[in-house]
Amino acid sequence: MTTGVDPVAIAMAVVEMARSGRFADVETLFAPPLRAVVSAETLRVAWESQLSRIGAISAVGTPISEPAPESSVTASGKAELVKVSVPVTYERGGLTVVMSVDETGLVQGLQLAPALTGQWTPPPYVRRKRFDEHEVTVGSGARAVPGTLSLPRGQGPWPGVVLLSGGGPFDRDATSGPNKPLKDLAWGLAGRGVAVLRFDKVTHTHAAQVAAMRDFTMGDEYVPHAVAAVHLLQRHHAVDAARVYVAGHSMGGKVAPRVAAAEPSVAGLVILAGDTQPMHQAAVRVVRHLAALDPGAQAAVEAITRQAALVDSPHLSAETPATELPFGYSGAYWLDLRDYDPVATAAALDKPMLILQGGRDYQVTVADDLTGWQEGLAHRTDVTIRVYDADDHLFFPGSGPSTPADYDRPQHVDAAVITDIADWLAPRRSAVARLISGFKR
Repeated sequence: MTTGVDPVAIAMAVVEMARSGRFADVETLFAPPLRAVVSAETLRVAWESQLSRIGAISAVGTPISEPAPESSVTASGKAELVKVSVPVTYERGGLTVVMSVDETGLVQGLQLAPALTGQWTPPPYVRRKRFDEHEVTVGSGARAVPGTLSLPRGQGPWPGVVLLSGGGPFDRDATSGPNKPLKDLAWGLAGRGVAVLRFDKVTHTHAAQVAAMRDFTMGDEYVPHAVAAVHLLQRHHAVDAARVYVAGHSMGGKVAPRVAAAEPSVAGLVILAGDTQPMHQAAVRVVRHLAALDPGAQAAVEAITRQAALVDSPHLSAETPATELPFGYSGAYWLDLRDYDPVATAAALDKPMLILQGGRDYQVTVADDLTGWQEGLAHRTDVTIRVYDADDHLFFPGSGPSTPADYDRPQHVDAAVITDIADWLAPRRSAVARLISGFKR
């Protein structure tokens, strides 16, 4: 860090400015790549929607600073990019304001993350003594990311699964507050004889680099690393190369058919809460749903409706400012999304699929999204669809209407989901494995 630059002080100043409604002042602290995708108006809508959901701020906690994942280290031994997490307590909950501050004092990344409450503990269905874990690197070059391979003990070869998390800069566990749904899946499946590879998204590990890429798309976000992960599993001596699957959650489920189209050796797909409704239209639906629960979110409805209309416009181009589009994604990102049909892509694949959906999910719904898979794949006898009536978007079982606040309390992926995926994979042995088994008998 440059002498005199205090990342913690800058992060605390950002929180205080936002707290007092000075969003234009916050924007002046943004580095150019961040300013290109997050405007003062975008930040205001996101900040005020949280206030309407969990009340006014009652306290700002002690910040935690650490080298950001994408940091390099200077000759003096100091990180060039520092991640600062500021816990903020509200009347009815909490958030963590996470920022990446560079050596000049500019903010390269900003995220409103769930509160850091509670510590993840393994779900009761995990059989921890039945598998080991190894750190791996997925991809190569400047965009390589770290990952974890959960490998069953004993004699394989085991089927393999590559996990893809949903939209957003998630780590390998898809950490959301005290919850780690992808870790639940990985550990649950590994204890049942499945080799599982999960990895940090490129938008998590290389946030600043990605923010500077105006032509970055959903394909760039998922496909290269997913294909690299498939190849990594296929090369492992304990994994059956003919039985490596891709399992994606939410946007990861949406993009899973695209991964299989790019890499024909993928054995099949598991799609968990994969959306089929165009994402910008779904965003309007979801924000309206939340506004119905809390009228204070009406400003967010107006903003997302205006932004979604631009996505549908024939005037959308790669040059359209990201600040005028949903979620701060670039024009190139939305053009790519607009041209992608996950159901048609899946229908063109000659691969078995297991499609899972939570009945209480308000983000990806039975009515708006699952029907797309059902109608587009109705002719396929190798497609299995299951609905878990009690589960929400993260496949956490519960009762009553699902709300964003539900994700803030410790929960685990439904044990039935783990069992169903493991059982679906179990009989799908390769011809080579069946031949070897026949000789042994």
